[in-house]
Amino acid sequence: MARIIGIDYGAKRTGLAWTDPLQLITTGIDGVETGDLETKLKELCAIEEVEAFVLGYPTQADGTDTHATPLVREFAQSLQKWFPDMEIHFWEEAFTSRQAVQAMVQGGVKKKRRRDKHLINEVSAVLILQDFMENKG
Repeated sequence: MARIIGIDYGAKRTGLAWTDPLQLITTGIDGVETGDLETKLKELCAIEEVEAFVLGYPTQADGTDTHATPLVREFAQSLQKWFPDMEIHFWEEAFTSRQAVQAMVQGGVKKKRRRDKHLINEVSAVLILQDFMENKG
């Protein structure tokens, strides 16, 4: 088996997570500046076998687009160009940033560290990917 990478895409920062090769455990990789995302993803795919991407897809509670939805669609097109043979799955990401902060509070992460936007994005990517893995079958 190969890894699956979860992506919490943002205009400024993007969170990344991936599964282990057996696709049992999801681990945060990094929060990266979005401008560095192509390089980071290519590095990850060069060192490990990756079979798919799970891209957090933002919508309102009623299913309509958010301000970020067009940005995610545009990024998905770039992702498909960079990795033409890779599957891309869209996965609902509603409230993952809020859930990420709650998870950090419950995990005992200090308040100063919880303000780290890169960490919030990374934990959000973990939540997106975990939800996908739990519900894909």
